[in-house]
Amino acid sequence: MFNTARMALLAALFAGVGPAFAADFVEPPVVEEAPPPIAYEPPAEYGGWYIRGDSDYHWSKFRGGDYITYGVAPQNPGKFDTGKLDGAFSAGAGVGYQIDEHFRTDLTLDWMSKSKFRGSTNGFCGVLQTPCTSVDTSSYSALLLLANAYVDIGTWHGVTPYVGAGIGGAWVTWDELHNVDDDGEFEHHGGKGWRFAYAAMAGASYCLTDRVKLDVGYRFSHINGGKMFEYASDSNVGPGYDRGINVHEVRGGLRYQFGRSDCAPPPEPYVPEPEPVYTK
Repeated sequence: MFNTARMALLAALFAGVGPAFAADFVEPPVVEEAPPPIAYEPPAEYGGWYIRGDSDYHWSKFRGGDYITYGVAPQNPGKFDTGKLDGAFSAGAGVGYQIDEHFRTDLTLDWMSKSKFRGSTNGFCGVLQTPCTSVDTSSYSALLLLANAYVDIGTWHGVTPYVGAGIGGAWVTWDELHNVDDDGEFEHHGGKGWRFAYAAMAGASYCLTDRVKLDVGYRFSHINGGKMFEYASDSNVGPGYDRGINVHEVRGGLRYQFGRSDCAPPPEPYVPEPEPVYTK
């Protein structure tokens, strides 16, 4: 009987200890990996102000000229039979705004250095009014002010081709016209004044840094006609008017972008820190 009671007591003790040992060996919670985070990349924000500086070599084409002569037939019209302008250099600067990666606009001012002019006219000289040919020399310079708009077609390996157009005005200054014929030598004061002008251009830019671009291109400019020289009483000729000037330019320059340009590397994508997920 004693053994039976002893066995019952031991059984009761083991029954109470069992849950305690089981609690000591509970497995730790399982940590599951968080799902891959969704990378957030802010949209590219192109645009902002830029400044530019340019230089070029240009060829000007004289489109003809007319003048008035006073003699037997007052206000008899005359014209230049030949006229040629030499090439010259230009320098300019401008300020612009990059609207987005494809469109921009700027305002430019270019100083066009003197292009020498040489022309000739046919008329009558002397008391007997015999046919004669004159030689006329002068030069012109201009300030060209244009408001321009461009389409940047796209960027490949840092190169961005573009096309554009501009409209504005030119302050044209003609030097004294020196006229020589059988009657002698004559001087006419040069004309000056504002004229309407427009331009079309094409070229490409190249990224030198994340903000600086090299810009190389071609520009065609047309300057409307205007006064070329004044009346000279000793020759009874004048005033004279040119019919306009076409200018072909090979240009090169630099642009500095204050805002982010397509030359800048894209910003690093935002990746949020992963948070562990616990399960019970």
